[in-house]
Amino acid sequence: MDIKFRDVNYGIVEARAVIQISDGVFLNEITILRRDGEIEVELPVKSFKAKDGKIHSIDIITFEDDNKRTLFLLEVKTAYMEWRKKLRKIRVYEPEQS
Repeated sequence: MDIKFRDVNYGIVEARAVIQISDGVFLNEITILRRDGEIEVELPVKSFKAKDGKIHSIDIITFEDDNKRTLFLLEVKTAYMEWRKKLRKIRVYEPEQS
C-alpha cells in the first residue's frame, strides 16, 4: 500500500493521507488527528440530509470485520509515524512586540 501524507497542522488535524489502492486508483481524505496527545486515524464519511431532516452518515470505506479495520488503521498510523520521523515539524515563533 503506497501512502502519501500532506502536512496540515490546523487544530487537531496533523496531516491528510492519500492511499494508492490500485494502479491509478487513489483514496483521498484519510485524516490524521492528534487528540489528547494521541495520534488517531479518521476515515472519510459521507453525510447527507434525509427527507425527515435528520443528518445521516455512512462510511466510505467498509471492512469485512473489525480485525481488518484495526489492521488497516494501524498500518496507516505506523506509516504516518515513520513519515513524521523523516519530516519533522518546524515551528516558527514570532517575537513579541512591545
